Amino acid sequence: MLNLEIVSPTEVDNATYIFQRDGFVAIENALTDEQFETIQNGAARVVQEQTEAIALDKANRGFARYSFGSQVHHPEWAMLCDLPTILPIIEKIFNSNKFISSGGGGDYSLPGAKIQHLHVDMPDHINDPQNRVTIMDLPTPFIVVNFPMIDFSEANGATRFIKGTHRSRHPVPKLEEEPDWMKSSIACAPKKSALIRDVRCWHGGTANTSTDTRIMTSTGYYAPWFRRPGMGRDMPRAIYDTLSGWAKELCSHLVVID
Repeated sequence: MLNLEIVSPTEVDNATYIFQRDGFVAIENALTDEQFETIQNGAARVVQEQTEAIALDKANRGFARYSFGSQVHHPEWAMLCDLPTILPIIEKIFNSNKFISSGGGGDYSLPGAKIQHLHVDMPDHINDPQNRVTIMDLPTPFIVVNFPMIDFSEANGATRFIKGTHRSRHPVPKLEEEPDWMKSSIACAPKKSALIRDVRCWHGGTANTSTDTRIMTSTGYYAPWFRRPGMGRDMPRAIYDTLSGWAKELCSHLVVID
């Protein structure tokens, strides 16, 4: 199991240091009890809808392993874009308040899901023909914040993270080549916490040998200098209007144009 250092939301400088060193950082009590209940209920509703429509062997991330897809049209995920426990840390990491929201989603695995191969969530957008610069050589372009909906454990399929790989040019090992210490580098974060991660950091799901559905919701942010093509306007105006002033700026490009 990974020796996961969990810090307070008020430890902005320390959280930023750990993030820049390891490629991820765990934040305790990122959600209030009310916020946690809201997103937990919303996630359970969407999981039920998706699993009733898509059989386990047709899941989009392998047997019994699903990605939520974009869910920012739901108020529960819009709420995650607007957390005062998280936004100051994101601002410190980017050294700017001009970052923007990438929306929200997450993933989940049901009992019987197998271990997932290590991967990164971003291809090399630089494509330098001389290979002098890759996306791995740059400061963090894209941050995802994951929220465990239950206490993550080795049994229920918690995500494993490989420290320090967010700036690595080494190829990600195939599952059969992965050393045992990587397979056991599992982040057992508690519910109501948050895992703030550089999407270039190597990570992968683990086998769910429990009887629980392991749900992880998420929100994300692009650096001021980075954008991904194809961003849709999925947030209804009525939900957008409930956000704080800062969150409205972050999500202005996501709101549906009337």
